[in-house]
Amino acid sequence: MASTSLVWSPAPYHLITYSTLLGTQVFHSFYNATVAYKTLERPQFAVLQRALFPGYFGLQAAAPILLALTYPARKLFDAKLSSSGIFGVLERENRWTVLAPLATAFVTGLVNLVYLLPETNKITAKRRAQETKDGKRSWDTPPHSEEMATLNRQFGQIHGISSLLNLITLGATLVYGFGLSKRIE
Repeated sequence: MASTSLVWSPAPYHLITYSTLLGTQVFHSFYNATVAYKTLERPQFAVLQRALFPGYFGLQAAAPILLALTYPARKLFDAKLSSSGIFGVLERENRWTVLAPLATAFVTGLVNLVYLLPETNKITAKRRAQETKDGKRSWDTPPHSEEMATLNRQFGQIHGISSLLNLITLGATLVYGFGLSKRIE
């Protein structure tokens, strides 16, 4: 009967969520994006990234919420259980190892999803329109029109901020993993 009670426990769902989040971040950031960039032509790479990013950033924003809701309790020395779920996340002792990394991952994933991704898509659409006007692709060697140079600079800034937030999200996920490992020693 103990094995069926595990189905109703939040612990396996917590570990599965954490594993999915970390695995997706590492795979996409360091393997998938690199291979796709080297393999695909620029327009196909852009189409692929536009299709992947909403789900990827959505996962980065949703997973920390699921992790907070399924945060596992821990047996204490006097055989009592510590708090689980959101109450465990909010415990004073978990402020820097649990709450801060989960909140950071949530906020950075959400900013990428609801602000930076739409802004990047707007700039990309403007660059495509400018390419038609200029008769030259945005990634061709300079010189570019003043409008294209401005759009390229804006794209670079937004893309750089998004990449930085992605790395911060990954770092927060790793910090959380170290805190979680104390819970399951």
